[in-house]
Amino acid sequence: MTGSPSEPGPADLSARITEIVRTEHGRVVATLIRRLGDIDLAEDAAAEALLTALERWPGDGIPPNPGAWLTRTAGNKAIDRIRRESKRDAKHAEATMLMDAHQNDGPHEDTGPVTDDRLRLVFTCCHPALALDNRVALTLRLLGGLTVAEIANAFLVPETTMAQRITRSKQKIKAAKIPYRVPREEDLLTRLGGVMTVLYLIFNEGYLASSGTGVRVDLCTEAIRLTRQLTGLIEDPELGGLLALMLLTEARREARFVDGALVTLEHQDRSQWDPTLIDEGHTLVRRCLAINRPGPYQLQAAINAVHTDALDVSMTDWSQIVQLYDQLLVVQPSPVVELNRAVAVAELDGPEVALAITERLDLSTYHPWHVTRAELLRRLGRTGDATAAYDDALALVENQAERTHLLRRRDSL
Repeated sequence: MTGSPSEPGPADLSARITEIVRTEHGRVVATLIRRLGDIDLAEDAAAEALLTALERWPGDGIPPNPGAWLTRTAGNKAIDRIRRESKRDAKHAEATMLMDAHQNDGPHEDTGPVTDDRLRLVFTCCHPALALDNRVALTLRLLGGLTVAEIANAFLVPETTMAQRITRSKQKIKAAKIPYRVPREEDLLTRLGGVMTVLYLIFNEGYLASSGTGVRVDLCTEAIRLTRQLTGLIEDPELGGLLALMLLTEARREARFVDGALVTLEHQDRSQWDPTLIDEGHTLVRRCLAINRPGPYQLQAAINAVHTDALDVSMTDWSQIVQLYDQLLVVQPSPVVELNRAVAVAELDGPEVALAITERLDLSTYHPWHVTRAELLRRLGRTGDATAAYDDALALVENQAERTHLLRRRDSL
C-alpha cells in the first residue's frame, strides 16, 4: 500500500500513525499481560511492536486493523525473545504455548465478571498488596502509556521518586508472585477506590496533558469507556459521580482551545459545549446525590453541574459552588480543594479575601497555585506581583497550549 494523491501527506500520515500507536498502547499491553503473566516482557514486546509500526507504516501504509496488527506483532516479539533467551526445554514449551494462544486467541479461561482486558488490568494492578499510590502509578504507566514524568506531574512528586515507585511495584508483584488473575465478585468492591482513582487520573492527564499540546482525546475516551463499563458491573454513587464528572468535563472540550491556546472556563464559547453530555451528566448527578451518600467525585460533579447549568459566566451560582466546596473539604480535605474554593470565594467576597486564602496554602510546586495568585493579583492592580506569579507558573508548565495562554495573560498586563 503506497501513497497516492488522494491519501494524506507525510505529516498527516505521521500524525495519524502516532495517534493510533498511542491509542492502542493500553489494549496491546493489557492483552500481552494476560497472555504472558509478565509485566516487563509485555511492556518490552509492546514497545518493540509500536516502534516497528512507526518504522514500517509510513512506507507500507496503515493496516486495515492496526490494533490487531500491533497485538500480533507484539506477541511474536515476545515469543522470539523467550526462545532467544531460553536455555531450558521448559522455556521452549512456554513459547510454543504462547504461540498457540497467540494464533487462536479465543476464550480459554473463566473471565469472571470483568471480560475487558484493559479493565481487568486496572483491577489487577490495584491489588491490595501494593500501596494505593503505587497501584495508581503502575496502572497509569501500563494502561495509559503515560511517561514517568507525566505520572510524576499527576502526583506532584519528583520524576525520580515516581520511577522508583513503579520499579518497586513491579518487583513486589514478581517477588510476591501476585497472580494476574481475573478479578472475582469479591475483588470488585475492595479494589474499587483504587480503580476509580486510576481512571480519574487517566482522564485528567488526557483532559490537559502534562506535556505536548492541548488534550489527549485517547486518554479521555478510554477513561470514560472503562468507567461506563464499571458502572454496569457495580452500583455505587461515587462511581456514578465519577462518570458524571468526566462527562461534564468532556462536554467542554471543543471550547477549551482556540488558536493553540487554552481558554479558561469563564472565557469559553458555551455554544460549543456538548448538550448531550451535559444532560447525561446532570441526570447522573441528581441520581447520585438523591442517595445522600456524598463523596468527592459526586461533589466535584455537582460543582461542574452548576457551572454547566449557567448559560453565561455571569449567571453562575457562586454561592452554591462555595457551599459544595465546603462539603468537599469535609470529605476530602486538601490544599488543592482549598485553592479551588478560593477561586469561587473571589467571585463572592472579592480577590483580596481569596488571595489571603491562597497565600497560606503550601502549594509552591503546583503551577495552578501560581496561576491563581497571578489572576487575583491582577484583579487587585498589583501588576508587578502578578507578572512575577505568571513567570513562576510558566517555569512549571510544559503543556504548550497552557503556556501560550499564560504568556498572553502575562504580556497583556
